Amino acid sequence: MKIIISPAKKMNVDPDTFAADRMPEFVEDAKILMDAVRSLDYGQAKALWKCNDKLARLNYERFKVMDLNRALTPAVMAYEGLQYLHMAPAVFTKEALSYIEERLRILSGFYGVLRPFDKVVPYRLEMQAKLSVGESRDLYEFWGSRLYESLTADDGFILNLASKEYSQCIEKYVAPDVVFLTVIFGQWKNGSVWQKGTMAKMARGEMVRFLAENRIDDPESIKEFKELGFHYEDALSDQSKYVFITAEACF
Repeated sequence: MKIIISPAKKMNVDPDTFAADRMPEFVEDAKILMDAVRSLDYGQAKALWKCNDKLARLNYERFKVMDLNRALTPAVMAYEGLQYLHMAPAVFTKEALSYIEERLRILSGFYGVLRPFDKVVPYRLEMQAKLSVGESRDLYEFWGSRLYESLTADDGFILNLASKEYSQCIEKYVAPDVVFLTVIFGQWKNGSVWQKGTMAKMARGEMVRFLAENRIDDPESIKEFKELGFHYEDALSDQSKYVFITAEACF
């Protein structure tokens, strides 16, 4: 089983909690993207990132001095945000860390796909960014089917905990003999499932922690997740999606 999650926009440098032990699989492609961003002037870069001046200046300077070969932060510790806060990998046991190293993969517009202890630098480049590279009109075209092929090289079961922005770069290539199971977290409201971004990010992080702490590797055991007041709803689920519902309205 391979578990896919999204990255976060905010990143930090943390070389101390865990050692980053290897370069990302697609680091040479990241260098191509780095050069493409560097070729932009400030106005073009800010338009690409769709952010305020403070963040644009920070990331413009980051790309100017970026050296991918000197990265020290493991990917799982580099991203900040609700999903990673609720995952809390810094307090994982050795067994849980071993579990995520084998099964967890972080999708990235810049690095493609990351293992938890791949060496990364802070960057800003979302998968949906309109960056033309060579003959590719955007990052979806740039990465093509390569991320999917990496995930399925030795596994035929993908558990999707990623946002649509990132999961679509995998889902469109799924072969008939590969299981692609999406987990949905929401509230039942007016006859349908409502999924809020904040709630989903928290629950996805909790789900990764639940899977790692219990070393789960089969679909049935995933249904036992009950964090944050969620429970598996069989009537709303099927072979392609597991739906977890909460009655909480405080997210």
